[in-house]
Amino acid sequence: MLPLVDHHCHGVLRTDPDDSAFEAFLTESDAPAAPGTSFFDTQLGFAVRRWCPPLLGLEPHCPPERYLARRRELGAQEANRLLLGASGIGTYLVDTGLPGDLTSPAELARLGGAEAREIVRLEHLAERCGAEEQDPDKFLAVLADAIGAAAGTAAGFKSVAGYRYGLDLDPEPPGQAELRAATAAWLAAGAGRIADPVLLRHLLWSAAHTGLPLQIHTGFGDPDLRLHRCDPLLLTDFIRAVRPTGCRLVLLHGYPYHRSAGYLAHVYPHVYADVGLSLAHTGARAEAVLAEFLELAPFGKLLFSTDAYGLAELYVVGARLYGEALDRLLNGWTGSGAWSAADAERVAALVSAGNAERVYYGA
Repeated sequence: MLPLVDHHCHGVLRTDPDDSAFEAFLTESDAPAAPGTSFFDTQLGFAVRRWCPPLLGLEPHCPPERYLARRRELGAQEANRLLLGASGIGTYLVDTGLPGDLTSPAELARLGGAEAREIVRLEHLAERCGAEEQDPDKFLAVLADAIGAAAGTAAGFKSVAGYRYGLDLDPEPPGQAELRAATAAWLAAGAGRIADPVLLRHLLWSAAHTGLPLQIHTGFGDPDLRLHRCDPLLLTDFIRAVRPTGCRLVLLHGYPYHRSAGYLAHVYPHVYADVGLSLAHTGARAEAVLAEFLELAPFGKLLFSTDAYGLAELYVVGARLYGEALDRLLNGWTGSGAWSAADAERVAALVSAGNAERVYYGA
């Protein structure tokens, strides 16, 4: 297995989830499965049952009840250690902006026998600053200091503007008067969840000016977003506007707009596309989706990730589905003579780790 850099992921649960909580991590829905059904009966659920039971001493495709019982027998820490250690991931870049009793980047690294660095979620950072400072001018100063401090230690930033508003934002940075008015209104309303497009634009531009990579959620997710407003093509004018800053933009997920993300990576030198989440949720169809990513995106512009969250199983599934899909595609292309074996090996190394090392570490 190729060494993997998982450039976009999250912590895993420190304690054992009950059966319904486990299932909830197998879907982007915020509701239980329909009566008489289970989220194990999905492409992701089947992939978990294919790849994870053998790592815990069970047969592949064993019934969910048996798998969950075995997981409880081992306990969360041991199950996490066994699963993460078998994922083949050598580096985790961890978005720490999600709630819950989740492992820190350092804990995740210890469990997986790997390295880890933080990706700072902009909206979460700003909301923490808003909880501490209620004066608009002081808040903006505190926020600027916090972003600057984060840039000194983090591997990059992430925005979920697609969830909070949509990607159809005004592409230019907000003016000072506009920004102060939006900040004052948000603080006066209690400084809760940031959904104001002016503040979201300010966060994007503030991150861009640090010079660190900026991840932007695109494509599907839970019902909190409106999918038609998460097409990465909506970012085209922002992509053009931000280019002089030197910021590298990484378009996360993409599905079902992953071909759009590939196109943007094709035509703009500072844009990269991520294959994570799309492959896990498409399961046995991951090969077809990965082939579509590889249609137009330059091979030096695609990055592997799992977007695993909560369950160590999602790291295993993300890595295995990616590896299996890539092997089948490359074997087919080399077997037909379309690609040389040496080129196939080089591209596999780029997407698996090399591109992320260059984007985030300058390697």
